[in-house]
Amino acid sequence: MPVEYVSRKMPVNCGLVWGITASYRRACEILDINERTVRRWKRQLQAGDGFEDQRKKSGGARRVPANKLTEEEKAQIIEVCNRVEYQSSAPSQIVPKLADEGVYIASESSFYRVLHEKNQLHRRGRARTPRTVIKPKGYKAEAPNQVWSWDITYLASAVRGSFYYLYMVEDIYSRKIVCWEVH
Repeated sequence: MPVEYVSRKMPVNCGLVWGITASYRRACEILDINERTVRRWKRQLQAGDGFEDQRKKSGGARRVPANKLTEEEKAQIIEVCNRVEYQSSAPSQIVPKLADEGVYIASESSFYRVLHEKNQLHRRGRARTPRTVIKPKGYKAEAPNQVWSWDITYLASAVRGSFYYLYMVEDIYSRKIVCWEVH
């Protein structure tokens, strides 16, 4: 039987354990509760402390990392990225250029993170956004002479560097050559 928790406090089924005249151990096995937990809850109830969840609180205050970027460092990253000489470069190009000059502000990933935070992580310079390529419409032939396809093939000649051009029209359904010509 699963244990039902009421707002992460004492289980509802805990009252069942206290009402049972059988042993705590057997009742806890049936309810899938640790025996020591039930005894602790009973002790807290008798002491008038109430029931408080002893598990680690998720979402509690966390320590600030020692190497976290300060607001001044973030502002410096934004200022560097918006300079004329770097405004069309990606952070993957800016950081090595700064390293060549002997300047280290932050890592490349930190540059990307800060630019993303400030909503400046867009295509820079003349780079365009990638366009979705629409595939050409496919044709389906259900009988001969419904759909034809054409092709140009280069054929080598006896003279080096000179080619013949084979123009060919083919029926898609029967795969037969409808017409051809060599130039």
